[in-house]
Amino acid sequence: MKESNGKKQVIAVALVTAFCLLGDSMLYIVLPVYWQEAGLDSLWEVGILLSINRLVRVPLGPLVGRWYERAGGRIGLVIAVALAFITTVSYGFQGFWLLLIMRSVWGIAWTFLRLGAYSLIVSVSEEHNRGQLMGLYNGLYRLGSLGGMIAGALLASRYGLTVTSTVLGFFSLPALALVFLYIRPSFQKSHVYTDLPRRDVRMWKQGSVWATMASALVVAMVYQGMFASTLSRLLEVRQPVVLVGGIAIGAAVMASLVQGARWGWEPWAAPWFGRLSDRYGRNSLFAWSLLAAAVLFAVLHVPMSYWLWLFVLLGIQLTATVLTTVMDTLAADEASGQANSTALMTLYSVVTDVGAALGPLLAFWIDGRLGLGAVYGGIALALLLLSIMWGGRLQWHKKRSVL
Repeated sequence: MKESNGKKQVIAVALVTAFCLLGDSMLYIVLPVYWQEAGLDSLWEVGILLSINRLVRVPLGPLVGRWYERAGGRIGLVIAVALAFITTVSYGFQGFWLLLIMRSVWGIAWTFLRLGAYSLIVSVSEEHNRGQLMGLYNGLYRLGSLGGMIAGALLASRYGLTVTSTVLGFFSLPALALVFLYIRPSFQKSHVYTDLPRRDVRMWKQGSVWATMASALVVAMVYQGMFASTLSRLLEVRQPVVLVGGIAIGAAVMASLVQGARWGWEPWAAPWFGRLSDRYGRNSLFAWSLLAAAVLFAVLHVPMSYWLWLFVLLGIQLTATVLTTVMDTLAADEASGQANSTALMTLYSVVTDVGAALGPLLAFWIDGRLGLGAVYGGIALALLLLSIMWGGRLQWHKKRSVL
């Protein structure tokens, strides 16, 4: 009964996140095309608007984490929904500075959403189902990304940015009903911590914590930062236009299809991989997935047909699903054994935000000096080293269990 109630709450918080993501996801598709309608003067302003929310989240993470420690519960999610509604509707107004402020406010909303979701999942999960619940959350909230991308593109092409923003803004309000109907007022970890032995060593001194955080930094930098920001350029360099049934499809459209494929399969794939990590061990699945990702990134510049090359890109997207799900669960595992689980999840949130923010800067810096081949070769090497590290940790744990 308790496990069923926890699953309902995770589904609810995932759908709340999905509703709130509609406007943000719409903006990533619509703003680069309708930037003049938004009152912008140049495309560089588009880049700033789409990245400022991540920069804002880095210093905000510890503040929101501390807030959840003292008053954590669904009120934080209510704040997030309210801010998501305000910011989404405001995307229909004109002016760079207004939009810059609203994108910064969205950074606040996302921080409340993500830390609230992490805190809830840690509090209602156990080791045997944590991977499944984290995968369920990651998979379901991506429906908001998919919906915002598709609905935003269709509405904007017919009615313009103002109508699109208003419609999607009001579509975020049903999230309030989910918050009050299915999520309990407080989800602090303390109520489920009594049956767990508290660790005597401070979590900041634990090697497993630092291994998890270092891996989170690299995975976020690679997938949320470097790969996401260079995907359309990678496709353009390989083949700017591809003919499908006599229709010419540009690199930008192909990039959206490759990205959309992940959002389409994550609702079922992420929970499935989460269950695999519960059953067969997270360290093992993480190490092998890192190795597979390293190989796929390494072969991107090997001569092959275009369609086989696209399958390699989809394989990379699949490893993104696995690694993100397992990475989140590893962090939740660490947090579940701490006296202050919110502090560790806050650190994890800040680390991933830093990685996502640094990724594009590093990718384009390397690209400008050494080319895309060096970018993806570096990614492959970094993931290979991580795979070796986690493989070594796995062997160490096996030897320790035998002794």
